[in-house]
Amino acid sequence: MPLKTRNALIWTGLVLALAVPFGLAALSPQLAWRQSIYIVAGFAGIAALALLLIQPLLARGVLPGVAQFTGRRAHRWFGLSLVLAVVVHVGGLWITSPPDVVDALTFTSPTPFSAWGVIAMWAVFAAALLAGLRRRLKIPPRRFRLGHSALVAVVVAGTVIHALLIQGTMETISKVALCILVVGATAKVIWDLRAWAKSTSR
Repeated sequence: MPLKTRNALIWTGLVLALAVPFGLAALSPQLAWRQSIYIVAGFAGIAALALLLIQPLLARGVLPGVAQFTGRRAHRWFGLSLVLAVVVHVGGLWITSPPDVVDALTFTSPTPFSAWGVIAMWAVFAAALLAGLRRRLKIPPRRFRLGHSALVAVVVAGTVIHALLIQGTMETISKVALCILVVGATAKVIWDLRAWAKSTSR
């Protein structure tokens, strides 16, 4: 297969993987009974899930046409966008229903998906904080990558379970497909990191 065709297919697949869940969610009949703030909060959650697919691809430098240095730099900015998406998601839900958010944060909510969402949220904040303090704390590259990857694994696991347990505006098949892609991309990068860590330790 020609390189240009392969690259075009990769970008087309990525765009479809991100756009289709958004588009189908926008067509959900459940939006008719929701407040605008609640809708924004919900789509911020979808955006956070989408960003979890983009992040490992940028970190690993596998997107065609994106240089490794550019990808890693974009990885940082997309990481900040992920934090912002989480804040908007939780903040919007807080505005529309404070008791539900309090129950979720204190792990007393009767809905199982709430606990997984909260776990993922704190892991996102911890991963971002670790990245922000990396240079100030002079964390060695190997320890940083292992620690950051461990937190990312928690983020992905918590987010995927959280998303799959929710019966909301996202269409089921596209949601499952996106979650599988997120888990697959993250697992591949973490596996590559494991191999890198073994080689450097030798």
